[in-house]
Amino acid sequence: MNKMLTFTRALSRRSAFLLCDSAVVRNNNFRAMSTVRAPPVPPVITGTAVSKDETRDFMAVFPDVVRDLTDTGRNLDVPDVTKWLAKLLQYNVPGGKKNRGLALVLSYKMLSSPSDQTDENLKLSYILGWCVEILQAYQLVLDDIMDNAITRRGRPCWYRHNDIGLMAVNDGVLLEQAIYQLIKKYFKDKPYYTHILELFFDVTMKTAMGQCLDMLTANSFKSKKLEKYTMENYTAIVKYKTAYYSFFLPVCLAMRMTNINDPEIFRQAKTILLEMGHFFQVQDDFLDCYGDPDVMGKIGTDIEDGKCSWLAVVALQKVNSEQKKIMEDNYGIDDPANVAIIKDLYAQLKLADTFHLYEEESYKLICTHIQQLSRGLSQDMFFKFLEKIYKRTL
Repeated sequence: MNKMLTFTRALSRRSAFLLCDSAVVRNNNFRAMSTVRAPPVPPVITGTAVSKDETRDFMAVFPDVVRDLTDTGRNLDVPDVTKWLAKLLQYNVPGGKKNRGLALVLSYKMLSSPSDQTDENLKLSYILGWCVEILQAYQLVLDDIMDNAITRRGRPCWYRHNDIGLMAVNDGVLLEQAIYQLIKKYFKDKPYYTHILELFFDVTMKTAMGQCLDMLTANSFKSKKLEKYTMENYTAIVKYKTAYYSFFLPVCLAMRMTNINDPEIFRQAKTILLEMGHFFQVQDDFLDCYGDPDVMGKIGTDIEDGKCSWLAVVALQKVNSEQKKIMEDNYGIDDPANVAIIKDLYAQLKLADTFHLYEEESYKLICTHIQQLSRGLSQDMFFKFLEKIYKRTL
């Protein structure tokens, strides 16, 4: 247990990671690693986390989800809303990578016994997986409005589609409520019904608070410049805005479905899953600036939106006084010329190199943490999730 705590503390002290380059590491000045033994070589994992057949089976349930939810509208005698809800679901829910929903399905299969994997139970895991995907869609619809984003998954953001505009705010509410309609329909008689409801309530609240902190930090730029752009703030934003619903929620829902209720097992899972969530968001911030929009399906806007991104925080840890003035004068301005100046500064600071170092060291530490799981959880399950996001390009 002491070893696990040592690795956890080392991984959480990310600011030490961020100021280092490979030369520093070679010279043994990498203080964050000074008390930690070199982690063992991560196991080689073959195959993909989710097979094409599993993805196909998951997708095959989506028409049932739409049918179930539009039946609610038909029962209320609001045919126009019923048609609108169907379009809303079809445009926003199934078009992504579906990592969160499939993570729940994979977790259920790896945590349950073969005898429990009946057609009925597998369908329940698919339905609950789609609930997580609907939660993701709900978050994205509202997030895109707040960020004034342009594209999502290779298409116009929902609020920009056919001039929907701010009507999309209510659409976000519709998507959120759709989750609870499905849970009530399929899980009301299950012993874990209350547990999964509470998980959705708790994680949705945490995500909203993370989103609020993200927006408050960005808005503080007008009066306080970059004062709030600290690693402490960034870590809190990522933990609550991304890590809980993207990593913790799918796995813990599957744990409840398979009657895993030991608090210690949940604590160990939470530690690893939130670390993966942080790792994932740092990648996302890097790709927002350096990724290919054609591959990612969206155009990054973190610089012009003045976001407290990993790149901005690390840049502020590396800049001299002159470079900091450049950041203050050009960051958060929606003009291609100002964005280009910030990207040039990032290049001067060699942030891409810093990111790749961070990615490798964090990957090794998370692998070590997984290898030290004590009881009740599948190490292979966590390694499959890590494999899915390691060195991703979208």
